[in-house]
Amino acid sequence: MSFSGKYQLESQEGFVEFMKAVGLPDDLIEKGKDIKSVSEIEQNGDHFKVTVTTGAKVLTNSFTIGRESDIETLTGDKVKAVVNKDGNKLIVVLNKVTSVTELVDGNTLVNTLTLGGLVYKRTSKRLA
Repeated sequence: MSFSGKYQLESQEGFVEFMKAVGLPDDLIEKGKDIKSVSEIEQNGDHFKVTVTTGAKVLTNSFTIGRESDIETLTGDKVKAVVNKDGNKLIVVLNKVTSVTELVDGNTLVNTLTLGGLVYKRTSKRLA
C-alpha cells in the first residue's frame, strides 16, 4: 500500500500538552490547535518526501527508509535520524520523541507522537 497522497487533519488528541512539553511557544500552540493541517506524501520506492502545511508554516522532510537523514522537527530543530518501515508504519525517533505514522487503510493516516508518558495522536483523511 502506497503512502502517496494528500491527507487533511480530521482530529487530534493531546495537542496542547504535547506541544508545551516539546517547547513550542504558547502563541504558536494557540494558533495551531484549531488549524486543519494538510500532509502531502510522495513515495517512490523507499524514498519519501513529506510536506505538512499548517496555516502559513510549511514543513518538508525528505528521507530514504533505513538511511540517516536530516529531519526538521515540530520546533524547527534539524536532527539526524533514521526512518524505518514496518509493514504500513513509518517509525522514527527524533530527540526523545517517537513518531509512528500508520496508513490504517487506503484513506486514513494516523500519526502518534510519544514523549515519555505524553501521547499526541493525529488522524488525517485522504483528500479526493
